Amino acid sequence: MKKNIWIGFLFSMVFSGCSHKIRRPGGGKETSGNPIFQGWYADPEGAIFNKQYWIYPTYSAPYNQQVFFDAFSSEDLVIWNKHSNILDTANVKWAKRAVWAPAIVEKAGKYYLFFGANDIQNNNEYGGIGIAVADNPAGPFKDYLGKPLIDKFYNGAQPIDQFVFKDKDGQYYIIYGGWRHCNIAKLKNDFTGLVPFDDGTTFKEITPKGYVEGPFMFIKNGRYYFMWSEGGWTGPDYSVAYSISDSPFGPFERVGKILQQDSTIATGAGHHSIIHADKSDKWFIIYHRRPVGETDGNHRVTCIDEMFFDDKGFIKPVKMTNEGVRKP
Repeated sequence: MKKNIWIGFLFSMVFSGCSHKIRRPGGGKETSGNPIFQGWYADPEGAIFNKQYWIYPTYSAPYNQQVFFDAFSSEDLVIWNKHSNILDTANVKWAKRAVWAPAIVEKAGKYYLFFGANDIQNNNEYGGIGIAVADNPAGPFKDYLGKPLIDKFYNGAQPIDQFVFKDKDGQYYIIYGGWRHCNIAKLKNDFTGLVPFDDGTTFKEITPKGYVEGPFMFIKNGRYYFMWSEGGWTGPDYSVAYSISDSPFGPFERVGKILQQDSTIATGAGHHSIIHADKSDKWFIIYHRRPVGETDGNHRVTCIDEMFFDDKGFIKPVKMTNEGVRKP
């Protein structure tokens, strides 16, 4: 696997800027294989646009090299097309290093890509969560605000790992945070800033027990499923846990882990997203993991497996596979 991933990485560097079809060697005619595309990629954000599946991952490399995003699209979750360099820090004047963990939404025909940049460690450093915009999900994306949307620590949350959530009433929220704190804030209709809540506050902390980073939220049967990553991202104990509430503001009582390492498959499984294929009513978890034997913290690959619920609506533990998923 390691050799194949490295070959894929070299191939992507040679043909940067091209869109080409990718099938993992581990996949057959009917399955995607895991990882689903070659190269070191992490923190995948999945979406469905125009009846196509899309994944926006972090290019997993040392921070000074991690300065661009690629995207991948598929008609069937099996064969993936690579769209190289959809955003580069050369087009974001304030972003100097380390862009990662993108989140994307479509609104009124525009595609808004939210991202973390510069890995700021305190309020005296400049960076945080920014937004880029494009007319096409494949980009090219350009800086939307000319500055970060969130550039300070609030409630102890490092401004990274953002997820943009559309509630049932159409209101968009940004849910984000590293350093074991998670905030939710209300976005303006045009995404140019934040709107205070009725009580005058702008950031509400919704941190559940065990939270480290990588928040994600979805609605199923009227209930709010809040998910996050636990453990250290460079270690084997990285994992995904979740809770359920009747409100996007919680309270969120931890239910338990649903994704964690399997020493026979991979370690460090976490920082995920969820795709729901409406027509088939199938749910898929897209996540990164570290191949067995890899010790480099940046050697992470993007994978997909099916996610199931029990009769009471609880998420069943996800079984990691090398086969991946079938066409939905």
